[in-house]
Amino acid sequence: MNIFKMSNTIRNIDLRSDTVTLPTTEMREAMFRATVGDDVYKEDPTVNQLEQIAAKKVGKEDALFVSSGTMGNLIAVLTHCQRGEEIVLEVDSHMYYYEVGNISSIAGAIPRLFRSNKGVPNISAINEVLREQNIHYPRTTLLCMENTHNRAGGTIVSPETMKSIYEFAKQKNISVHLDGARLFNASIALEVQVEKFTRYVDSVMFCLSKGLSAPVGSILAGSKEFIEKARKNRKMLGGGMRQAGIIAAAGIVALKKMIERLKEDHENARLLAEGLDGIKGIKVDLETVQTNIVNVDFIEVGLDTSQFIKKLLDLHILGLPKPESKLRFVTHHGITQEDIYYTLDVVKEIVQKR
Repeated sequence: MNIFKMSNTIRNIDLRSDTVTLPTTEMREAMFRATVGDDVYKEDPTVNQLEQIAAKKVGKEDALFVSSGTMGNLIAVLTHCQRGEEIVLEVDSHMYYYEVGNISSIAGAIPRLFRSNKGVPNISAINEVLREQNIHYPRTTLLCMENTHNRAGGTIVSPETMKSIYEFAKQKNISVHLDGARLFNASIALEVQVEKFTRYVDSVMFCLSKGLSAPVGSILAGSKEFIEKARKNRKMLGGGMRQAGIIAAAGIVALKKMIERLKEDHENARLLAEGLDGIKGIKVDLETVQTNIVNVDFIEVGLDTSQFIKKLLDLHILGLPKPESKLRFVTHHGITQEDIYYTLDVVKEIVQKR
């Protein structure tokens, strides 16, 4: 078994999330040299440039630089909805599951949940939860999709599926927002331009700080009118930034240089998934390994999650614990094929010595 070293110290192989990516040397240099101004006054030229590039990249009229994906999604809800209105979300969606209930506690919206097939929504499931107009019911104003789907394992919602759902929503006079935190992973995996997805939503959020490796920040994009309202909601949330060009500069590099390399992450995830699934006692639903996320079930190994995670950490591997003898691995910039082979060796050793 190989032990990898960095600067004479043992290096942890961090597979918890692609949020742990570090900015590239080019990003750090761009941040150092960035021309900046007060972004609240729209006077930061680097932020303005990032927003223009981002809007064009996703085929929307305008874009807004925000501190996080969670903030971007919340601003979208605030901009699309009034308090007391209903939004339709998938039951395991990130917006419902992981964003601290902000759609209700801050935006005052009421979630209405539907179930999907491994993260892929269908019209019949959505239609089942839609309620007719009635004086007793809240008005449904927003439908949210997620692409790729985090909890389902990075699964992709195809542009064709998005088109059918968008057209259905428009028949119901419902706006559509896309939580596209890892949307570029979907684009690279299907080898289609990202606009193929975003043409079927009214607004989209995507992260610069996951697989694209920028240190911080996300983008919310939509029509000029939508972004004008969203900019005021960002300010209301305390998200108005001043000389933000320092971090926006890394986002520009991310969009220009880091999209195509996502294919490497997908290849490493597939290598890891197939290797793990071949270890006795380890199960991976290979159908869901479409991008850079690998959900692992090790209940047959006879260890609980805390025990398994500790044994991994003792051998310098970090994974994200999940309940009932499960964990998640995510490949990203900084994870090499050699890291994958080492991880497979470690898991084999843990299983053999259990």
